[in-house]
Amino acid sequence: MRKTILKFGAISAGVFAVFISAMIPFEGCMGGIQGMIFGYSTMLLSFLTIYFGVRSYRQNTGEGFISFGRALSVALLIMLIGCIGYVVSWEVINHFFLPNFADTYSAKMVEQMKASGAPQANIDSQIQMMKLYKENIFFNMAMTFAEPLPVGLLVSLLSAIILRKKKVAAE
Repeated sequence: MRKTILKFGAISAGVFAVFISAMIPFEGCMGGIQGMIFGYSTMLLSFLTIYFGVRSYRQNTGEGFISFGRALSVALLIMLIGCIGYVVSWEVINHFFLPNFADTYSAKMVEQMKASGAPQANIDSQIQMMKLYKENIFFNMAMTFAEPLPVGLLVSLLSAIILRKKKVAAE
């Protein structure tokens, strides 16, 4: 189980690293809906490894069979490695290649909030959160980890449901 999880988790982390790195030259022009489309597409592509990892485990270790619980545990562990790869990739890029990202992003968010007529209390809260994001590496990492997590959980659950296959008891 360990070999399959590490292999497919590393592939997932590698896909994240490649696509996050590819984003660097487009950082200034990829905001709003384009950034969301690119980000979620990258997450789905990276998390496709979950499906293939569970399928590989079922075929090679489970002799063609896997319970929902085992499939889900394999899927979640692959997802965890992929998410860790996402966080590590982002932290490296954020600190070495895009050191002003937090300031730029915060300014855009505040501008959008003011344009939409958001209350000053909400704007101040956003500013405080971005300040914390910039100054506290652990908060930064937790927020970054939370980005791909919902997509990874959904792909893990769907993969476990689709790939589960119980042995039929011999009569």
